[in-house]
Amino acid sequence: MTVMVQAPTDLQQTRIPTPALRSTRTFLVLFAACAGQFLVVLDVSVVNVALPSMRADLGLSTTGLQWVVNAYAIAFAGFMLLGGRAADVFGRKRTFLFGLGLFTVASLAGGLAQEGWQLLAARAVQGLGAAVLAPATLTIVTAAAPAGPARTRAIGTWSAVGAAGGAAGGFVGGALTDLLSWRWVLLINVPVGALVLVGAVFWLTESREKTGRRLDLPGASLVTGGLAAVAYGIVQTEEAGWIAARTLLPLLGGLAVLGLFILVEARTKAPLMPLKVFRSRAVTAANVTMMVIGSASFGMWFSMTVYAQNVLDYSPLKAGLALIPSSVAVVVGSKLAPRLMTRAGAANVAVIGTLIAATGFGWQSTMTADGGYLMSIMIPGMLMMMGIGLAATPLAALATAGAEPGDEGLVSGLINTSRTMGGALGLSVFSTIAASRAGDSAAEVDLTAGYALAFRAGAGLLVTGAVVMLFWLPRRTEH
Repeated sequence: MTVMVQAPTDLQQTRIPTPALRSTRTFLVLFAACAGQFLVVLDVSVVNVALPSMRADLGLSTTGLQWVVNAYAIAFAGFMLLGGRAADVFGRKRTFLFGLGLFTVASLAGGLAQEGWQLLAARAVQGLGAAVLAPATLTIVTAAAPAGPARTRAIGTWSAVGAAGGAAGGFVGGALTDLLSWRWVLLINVPVGALVLVGAVFWLTESREKTGRRLDLPGASLVTGGLAAVAYGIVQTEEAGWIAARTLLPLLGGLAVLGLFILVEARTKAPLMPLKVFRSRAVTAANVTMMVIGSASFGMWFSMTVYAQNVLDYSPLKAGLALIPSSVAVVVGSKLAPRLMTRAGAANVAVIGTLIAATGFGWQSTMTADGGYLMSIMIPGMLMMMGIGLAATPLAALATAGAEPGDEGLVSGLINTSRTMGGALGLSVFSTIAASRAGDSAAEVDLTAGYALAFRAGAGLLVTGAVVMLFWLPRRTEH
């Protein structure tokens, strides 16, 4: 039998996307997804340099200031598993649009806050919007690029943009606070979020997994409540110590709630976090080690910012400008990682990056009260962020490659949760370490000693993480 091949008509030809059109559309999809990721990670650190201004304007306490950061980070991390599952159930585009819309509205509310509680509430809602948005960004990125080097490069771009968001927070926050007011560190999200929303409506196409699964709201509430209680308990150690009732009760209560979450997930028919995902060595190891990376990076930005302002007497804008080289370094590390992965392997690149970051943390722990910019901020900051950029990309690639069909959104949410929750807990722990060393003293020498001790703790944590990666991360990607 002869098969007749008919040339496509003009109408048919217009429906067949050319390589150039496919490339342009892929670029626009990646741009929208990465812009969303940039915004949600930016808002973890953008408020740091604005904290003194917020305190003066709204009368926040020291603990209240820390919760300006943690209210966002904990809601972000706690609900991200729910956001990841929502992307699988309701569709990636719909979830992206809802999360970005909620994030944008909450940013407006926070920028207009007149009382401290209003700011904290807005930050928590911002975190919820970010939790819905962030997992959708990674699944959109992985779906837009075919498996192989192209997908690895796309994930590298996503990691670089996310890392740049955290890194740029100091500069953006400092510039806006100095030139306008602290309110603009939140209000700036409104026009940017609106533009990305409009672009996403036209550029993104809907996709979802036909699994028939439902959302596990009880599970989301349990994991968020447990994580918040643990973080609150850690914060209390700064004033009350580790054995005080107001420290132990939330710590133990939070751990109990997290244990209950695991029991509920093991028995429910539609769990928020099916425990079977941890059968994948790649998923489990990448998430544990990503938590280590997140705890170090979030603590680094906070400590570097307050050191520059409280000890070296930098203005908010100057403190932000001082961290620009570190911001560039994390982007370079994230973009360099995919190339190194093809030669050395993802696991090895993650280990090397973590050791480079640990070297930077060790260097930073030699800081002094009269330190110069080059040796006390710029070079150690670049080492820390270069290493973290190198490590984050292979960890994200390993985790998502180990996901089973239908669980891509969940695993994307999980890797984001690990980084952000590690960051929230790391920020609490490192801040507590610094405060316990400095005590009630406001002297620059004592404050510096506290920050230095926190960086030494971070260096030790990263070295431990590198050893864990060396023996645990799979040498070959699971499929």
